[in-house]
Amino acid sequence: MGDRRDIESREDCERLVRAFYGRAMTDPHIGYLFTDVAKLDLEAHVPVITSFWETILLGARSYAGGAFAPHARLHLKSPMSPGHFDRWVVLWCATVDELFAGERAELAKAHARRVARAFSRRLQGLPVEQPTASGPLPLTRHGA
Repeated sequence: MGDRRDIESREDCERLVRAFYGRAMTDPHIGYLFTDVAKLDLEAHVPVITSFWETILLGARSYAGGAFAPHARLHLKSPMSPGHFDRWVVLWCATVDELFAGERAELAKAHARRVARAFSRRLQGLPVEQPTASGPLPLTRHGA
């Protein structure tokens, strides 16, 4: 484990969420979904997502929203492929591993994989607008 400790507080959840979004919003494969499509207001979003992870990892019950609906709306604007979710998981897990180690850190990665798979499967059944010639290219995965 080195000098990394487990996720233990809301502050730890927020640190993880902020570090992840810092990475995801500038990612060449999925960053545009946050910046151009969702036009994510990070300062408004961070407390909500922090509450989501605080509820999952610490049992805080501070999150009351439905996580799927915003992703479904985003998907209708710009279709998300399983590859987009794979990339999200890679970035999330790398961020967790960089900052934390322990039982809750492992739970954070396992839960992210479950959510990504579930959302991806549900979204593939939704109708989508046809991409234009100038739309985003499909995501491809290389290496491990």
